[in-house]
Amino acid sequence: MKRESHDQRIALFIDFENLVTRTGHSADNFDLQPALDTLLEKGKVVYRRAYADWTRFTAATQRLHDKGVELIDVPPSTRAGKNGADVRLVIDALELCYLREHIDTFVLASGDSDFCPLAYKLRENDRTVIGMAVKEATSPLFVKACDEFIYLRAPARRREASEPASPREKAPAKEKVIPEIAKEATAALLSKATAPINPSAIKAAIVRREPDFDERDHGFSSFSRLLEAMETAGLLRREQGAKGQWYVLAPAEAT
Repeated sequence: MKRESHDQRIALFIDFENLVTRTGHSADNFDLQPALDTLLEKGKVVYRRAYADWTRFTAATQRLHDKGVELIDVPPSTRAGKNGADVRLVIDALELCYLREHIDTFVLASGDSDFCPLAYKLRENDRTVIGMAVKEATSPLFVKACDEFIYLRAPARRREASEPASPREKAPAKEKVIPEIAKEATAALLSKATAPINPSAIKAAIVRREPDFDERDHGFSSFSRLLEAMETAGLLRREQGAKGQWYVLAPAEAT
């Protein structure tokens, strides 16, 4: 029986070359922390590995080490060496699945459809599979193969803090308005709910509909602030979870 979403034990496998090839990311600017923050809302990331020919991506190695990621070096040795990291990742993921029953969630950080068979096999073994990649560099087939998909925002699409917004883009700061996409996604998710829902599931449902969604674009400093506004508006009801640090969501009319 799978654990509740807030008690997941997560293994993170990163196909690093895929995440920094034609995605807006690079070894110099790749930041794993936003992805880790999302996963830590779901549970504990107990296993972290990234695969690549690290002689090509030395600029990223120290930051990944700082996040507790084990770097698996897969230097290309043949013309087919480009896929060596993929093969190693698949072997390690399956081995972990069979040997570590307590790990119930596998995160495959890649947009490559070559990982579809791995996703299906993990799901056959009663594991939850979460995909993670930049939308524009992700195969729709791989998205369908996963239980859930988290889209990473390309750095080029974020406004630098020092860059002023154009007059047309400036929004009045008088009142924060709950975005319609958040209302629609939340209502659709809660209408099907038979049990309390973790906040990360709400965020994932919104991002599936609008990959570039960022609550800060709507005046909310964090997703929790947006949830507070939605609760005040009667769109949902929050309750304290079994563990003090977790909140769950339920329809506002629930008793």
